[in-house]
Amino acid sequence: MAPKRDRKPSGSPRGSQSSARPSGGAQGSATVGGKGAAPIRSSQSDAATGAASGFAAPRLAAPPRPGGRSGRRQQAIPDAVANRMARRIAIATGIPTLMGMGVFVASYVLVSRGILDIAPAITLTASGACFLLGLLGLSYGVLSSSWEEAAGTLLGTEQIGLNLSRVRASLRAMRQAGSSGPQG
Repeated sequence: MAPKRDRKPSGSPRGSQSSARPSGGAQGSATVGGKGAAPIRSSQSDAATGAASGFAAPRLAAPPRPGGRSGRRQQAIPDAVANRMARRIAIATGIPTLMGMGVFVASYVLVSRGILDIAPAITLTASGACFLLGLLGLSYGVLSSSWEEAAGTLLGTEQIGLNLSRVRASLRAMRQAGSSGPQG
């Protein structure tokens, strides 16, 4: 007795094209979608660009122009200053945020094991205070960073007053530019 072969129904889109597949990396064409479908060309160069899958290849960004400018505008925040701000923000917001989540976990462990009976309002107040401290840490991280190329001190408390005055001056300049602009 001969083994049974699994046959696909004749209406299946794959049933009519199994012998038309290209082999290896050579060029060929296959019909997808059954009768009347457009052939898809397949080659190694198509695979590299994504044309065979129907997706366009990602476009690469233009290389930076000489002089460090990207277009007409100059970069607003130098990389050294941005990295310094990011470090301070990560620390000043990350630690209080982790503490706020830790309050929930600690409260759950203490209450579920019967070690301590903690009111839900106390848990919410303590974690809310930690999250608020993290929000204040965001402002602290930006304002305590030295906005000059040279790094400031570890805590940066001397930079806060200087940076606040810069922010106020910038806001005043924007208001004056907005009020003296064309009115219509």
